[in-house]
Amino acid sequence: MKQKERQDMSEHNLLKKQRDRSETSSQCRHANVGRVGGIKSGDMSNETNSSSNDIEASESLTSTMNKMSLTRETEISRDIKTRSARSKSNHKPEEWMLLDKESNTLTQLNLAIVGHVDSGKSTLSGRLLHLLGRISQKQMHKFEREAKLQGKGSFAYAWALDESGEERERGITMSVAIAYFNTKRHHVVLLDSPGHKDFVPNMIAGATQADAAILVVDASIGAFEAGFDNLKGQTREHARVLRGFGVEQVIVAVNKMDIVGYSKDRFDLIKHHVGSFLQSCRFKESSLTWIPLSVMENQNLVSAPSESLLTSWYQGPCLLDAIDSINSPDRDVSKPLLMPICDVVRSNSQGQVSACGKLEAGAVRLGSKIMVMPSGEQGTVRSLERDSQGCTIARAGDNVAIALQGIDANQVMAGGVLCHPDYPVSVATHLELTVVVLEGATPILLGSQLEFHVHHAKEVATVVKLVAMLDPKTGEATKKSPRCLTAKQSAMLEVSLQYPVCVETFSESRALGRVFLRSSGRTVAMGKVTRIIQDY
Repeated sequence: MKQKERQDMSEHNLLKKQRDRSETSSQCRHANVGRVGGIKSGDMSNETNSSSNDIEASESLTSTMNKMSLTRETEISRDIKTRSARSKSNHKPEEWMLLDKESNTLTQLNLAIVGHVDSGKSTLSGRLLHLLGRISQKQMHKFEREAKLQGKGSFAYAWALDESGEERERGITMSVAIAYFNTKRHHVVLLDSPGHKDFVPNMIAGATQADAAILVVDASIGAFEAGFDNLKGQTREHARVLRGFGVEQVIVAVNKMDIVGYSKDRFDLIKHHVGSFLQSCRFKESSLTWIPLSVMENQNLVSAPSESLLTSWYQGPCLLDAIDSINSPDRDVSKPLLMPICDVVRSNSQGQVSACGKLEAGAVRLGSKIMVMPSGEQGTVRSLERDSQGCTIARAGDNVAIALQGIDANQVMAGGVLCHPDYPVSVATHLELTVVVLEGATPILLGSQLEFHVHHAKEVATVVKLVAMLDPKTGEATKKSPRCLTAKQSAMLEVSLQYPVCVETFSESRALGRVFLRSSGRTVAMGKVTRIIQDY
């Protein structure tokens, strides 16, 4: 798929150069499924035994995220927070915005597929789409021929989503691919995320849009251990990112069971170690579903397995039934419009610009007035696409492409936000955060430079103040002005960003208030925005 466009705004040129030097930026790739030829490219632009210490460390750091006191949020700048809260409380939704409760339409489910590199995520996605008739047999034969010509016959299903030449040559997913299918209850938006450590920022782009997730684990000897390794594997980091973005329901797909002879002992071992870690991340056991399967042998994907070695001990649901049993979250359709921009698509021939992303709140329709932040420019909705199909109305939870008119195309950029003109989001460079430092992270010092991630925005951040260390259970300050922050510690700190980002406090907007801090290719801390600080 095409890489998302980089705008040429003069005031952001330095920012873009900095981003080009840092890790690959978030990308979203869309597949128009169910048309002639199956998936068609659109224009839019992944075993060491866990010791008890590891589990306790993870439990401490992740519990802080959920138990941390938010009392400091009442002390934030009144001229920002109070005005925003008061104005939104006065918002009255129009009738067209609300969902028809009598409608029998399928509920939308945004489902991320994550896991360590080479665990089989894209192959799983491709085979699932093929089995459900979303990829034609003709297109599948084409993928098989092309894969064999490059000596990568086993990658044929993955090529349904990994469409770029570099992805196919390297045999890895590099950006988020999007496809669609239906279950009995849901219209599923599938977000196939990269597993390689170099593309974790792109995986974050998928996680920030997800309602639920499939965590793919490779069952084969050595591969599971490598993926679950705390330093080199991505399984743990992906799980933490999911939880950090509020994902609660996870299907753990234990893939490549054929390689281990569909061994129940191997499955139970993986379930024990991964399950202990996920529960330490505060995933509830009741929200986890465990599915043994083999993508290559088509076992336990869309129907009950036929392999006797598996059916002799497993009588649970197949993957498709597990997806169907996921509960869709409540949507904030009655709130003011809010959409972080994941991608920007331009049509040079028609002079149009479209903003792509997931509607986090509110609704939009043809002709709606809209504001683009951080520029503050206003325009109207010229056309709408939901799941690559034209529509007249889109609501919270929908993945959309919104064609805009009356707005300078250079002002529309990935990492920006579309919002209601009467309820602009905050734009800031100085923030107070409460964070949990992850295990294995290098110490965070006063003056440390980090990569700051919030929704689809990425910015260079400097730690300008270490406010206090926090009690992981109560969130209360235990030590003021610490010299540094080390692994597994909870803390409050202030950061200064090189350029402004669209942001809100976590209590005001979870979508715009969850943050991740990265350094040297690793996620070192995750947390929440607790205060927006105005520098006068």
